[in-house]
Amino acid sequence: MEKTIKAVGFSLTAGNNELIEKKLQRLTYADEHIVNLTMTVKYDKTFKVDTTVNFKWGAQAHVSTDDADFAAAVNMNVDTLDSKVSKEKEKYVGR
Repeated sequence: MEKTIKAVGFSLTAGNNELIEKKLQRLTYADEHIVNLTMTVKYDKTFKVDTTVNFKWGAQAHVSTDDADFAAAVNMNVDTLDSKVSKEKEKYVGR
């Protein structure tokens, strides 16, 4: 899986990158099904996290969350993304 993580309106620190990488490890069960993942974190009074995942079979999952706290925004985003990836994987594998 190819990952792209971008920050808009602020610079990601090493700690922020570590947190994101740690949270994204929850998706390793679907690595062979995911082509790429793009996460954009924007800061404008709150942190808005947009993540898009593209699957091998052409499907796409998109999640958008926001929160005043960076860690909370990332955590909510990955929680929702985990659920969407799991459902999409089950649909595909169940064929």
